[in-house]
Amino acid sequence: MKKKKINLKDLKPSSEAEHSHNDGHNHGDQANNFKAYVPAIISFIMLIIGIVLDYFNTEFFKDWIRIVWYGVAYIPVGLPVVKEGWESIIKGDVFTEFFLMSIATIGAFVIGEYPEGVAVMLFYAVGELFQNAAVNRAKGNIKALLDVRPNEALVYRNKDYKSVNPETVEIGEKVKVRVGEKIPLDGILLSEKGSFNTAALTGESKPNTITKGEKVFAGSINIDGVIEIETTKEFKDSSISRILDMVQNATARKSKTELFIRKFARVYTPIVVFLAIGVTFLPYFFVNDYVFRDWLYRALIFLVISCPCALVISIPLGYFGGLGAASKNGILFKGASFLDAMTKINILVMDKTGTVTKGVFKIKEIKAFNWEESEFMKYLMAMEKQSTHPIAKAILEYKEEGAGFEASKVSEIAGKGLKGIVNSKSVLVGNKALMIDNNIKVSKEIDTIVESIVLVAIDNTFAGFVVIADELKEDAKETIVALHKKGIKKIIMLSGDKDSITQKVASELNIKEAKGGLLPEDKLNEVEKLKQNPKNKIAFIGDGINDAPVLAASDVGIAMGGLGSDVAIETADVIIQTDQPSKVVKAIQIGRSTRKIVWQNIGLAFGVKVIVLILGAGGLATMWEAVFADVGVALLAILNAVRLQKMKWD
Repeated sequence: MKKKKINLKDLKPSSEAEHSHNDGHNHGDQANNFKAYVPAIISFIMLIIGIVLDYFNTEFFKDWIRIVWYGVAYIPVGLPVVKEGWESIIKGDVFTEFFLMSIATIGAFVIGEYPEGVAVMLFYAVGELFQNAAVNRAKGNIKALLDVRPNEALVYRNKDYKSVNPETVEIGEKVKVRVGEKIPLDGILLSEKGSFNTAALTGESKPNTITKGEKVFAGSINIDGVIEIETTKEFKDSSISRILDMVQNATARKSKTELFIRKFARVYTPIVVFLAIGVTFLPYFFVNDYVFRDWLYRALIFLVISCPCALVISIPLGYFGGLGAASKNGILFKGASFLDAMTKINILVMDKTGTVTKGVFKIKEIKAFNWEESEFMKYLMAMEKQSTHPIAKAILEYKEEGAGFEASKVSEIAGKGLKGIVNSKSVLVGNKALMIDNNIKVSKEIDTIVESIVLVAIDNTFAGFVVIADELKEDAKETIVALHKKGIKKIIMLSGDKDSITQKVASELNIKEAKGGLLPEDKLNEVEKLKQNPKNKIAFIGDGINDAPVLAASDVGIAMGGLGSDVAIETADVIIQTDQPSKVVKAIQIGRSTRKIVWQNIGLAFGVKVIVLILGAGGLATMWEAVFADVGVALLAILNAVRLQKMKWD
C-alpha cells in the first residue's frame, strides 16, 4: 500500500471563532469519507447480485451479459489499482502490489473466473479503506497537537492592539491574550500572574499558574483574565511549531524492522512473479495431463497470495500507532527507530536536578539559637534581599510576620557569603568558611548535614542556620521501582551537584550507583565507558540543556521537560513533555507493545502465506483462500496494529 505523508498544512487548526466553519468542514469530511466507500459498495452489490444469478443459473445471465456485468463490477475498485500499477511501471517500479493485484485479477477474467477476479480486487479495496481509517485514527493525536497552533495574535502597534497572523509578529512585541484564547508565540508574562491550560502540550490537565517574568509557551490556553506577554521567539521558532515539525517527520525515520520489510518486499515480489510463471509453464515438462488453464489458475492464486500487503501496510501502521499513542501520553519520539531502541535498553543513566528532583530550592529546616524563628528569619531575609542566588530566592519565600528589616552596607565575600548591617547589628550570612574567617564558633551539628546550608551570625555570635534542599518529584520513587520491574536492572545517577547530596538522593530512590560533582564532560566520559561494552544499550535522561553532549552520545537520549528547551528538541531522541520521570516507564511500555504487535503481524502474515502458497501451488486452494491469505491477513494485521490506539498505559 502506498504510504501517505502527513502534511501539516492540510490539517488546519481550529478556534472558537471558527466553530461554525469547522462544523461545515466536519460535515464535508464525513461526506468525503462516505464517497470513499461508494466504489466498494457498488462493486459489492453487483458482485452479490452476480453470484446469486450464477447460483440460480438464470437463463439471461450468460455469455457476454455475464462478462459485462462482472466487468462493470470490477471497474470501481479495479481501475484505480490498475492505473496505479501502470504509473508505477512507467516510473520503472514494476514489481509492486498494484502490479500483482492487477495481473492476478485480470488473469482471473481471462480464464473465466469473473466472481473471483472482482472479489479479490474488492477485498483489496476494503483493505485500503481499513488502512486509511486506521491511519486517520492514528493521526487524531497529531491533529490534537495541531489544534493548539494559534491562528491570530493581538499585537500592540501604533498605540492600539491589532489582530495579525502570528507569523508576522517579531521578537519583543507586546501581545494581549484574552480569556479562552491560545497564546500565539513563546514569550514572558508581563502581567502579574496568569493561569494556563497546557494539556494539549504536556498532557497535564491541572492548570499551570505562573507569575510575572516567567516563560509562557505558544499553544497554552489562557483561562484566568486578560494578560499581556512579550514575545521572545518568532512563530516558526516557537516550541510548539518545532515539536509539530518533529511529529510530522517522525514517521520518516524508519525502524530497522520497517526498513528490512520494505527492502525484503522489493526482492520478494519479483521472485514470486517468476515463481508464478514457473508454476504456469514448468509442469508442462513433468505432468502427463497438463492443462494450461488449470496451472494458470494456480499461478494466479499464487500471485494473489504472495502480495506483501499485510507486511507493507501493517508494520508502518504499527509504528505509526505507537508514535500516536506516545504523543497522546505526552511523549514525543523523533522516529520509529527510537521506539525500537527503547525496547533494548538495559542501562538507564540519569541526571538528578530537574530529572528526579524539581530543580527548585525549598527551605527544609530552620534552626535558631537564642532567637525567635521569625526574628531570626527577618535578619536573614534582609541580607538575602541583596542577593540573586537561587538559595536566596528560596529563603525569601519564607512568610515573615510583621514588618521586615532593611540591610545596609551589604558586601559580598566571593565564594563565602554576605556581610552587612541590619538593625544596627553586624550580620554574616554564608558558609562555614565565612564563619571561620570571622572567628565565629559554629555548632558541630552542621557537619552532619549534606544539603545546602546557610549559616547566620549576628553581632559576632552564631545565631543559627537554614537548610535548603531540592525536592524529589512526586513520582520519582515509583519510577525507579517500575523501571526495575521492567527489567532495567542497572540505574546510574550522574549529577553536577555535590557528591554528598547526590548520594543522599540516590539512597532515597534506592539507586545503587551514583556520582556527584561532575561537569558535562565528566558525564560524557562515564557514558562512553559504559558504551565500550557492546552489550550495553544506554538511555540517558537529562534536562536537555547542560546534558546535551550525553543525550547525543547515548543510544537513546531522553529530555525531561523539553517543551521549553531548544537544546532538548534538537538533541534528544525522545522528549517527555512534562517533568514526570514516570513517563519514561510509559515510553518503554509503548515501545515494547509496538514491537510485540509488529512481530505478531510479521508472524501472522508469513505463517498464513506460506501455508496457502503451498496449497495454491498444489491446486488445493482456490482464489477465495488466496483472498484471505492476502487481504484477510492484511485486515487482521491492521486491526491488531490499531490496538495500540486503544491500550491503557496507566
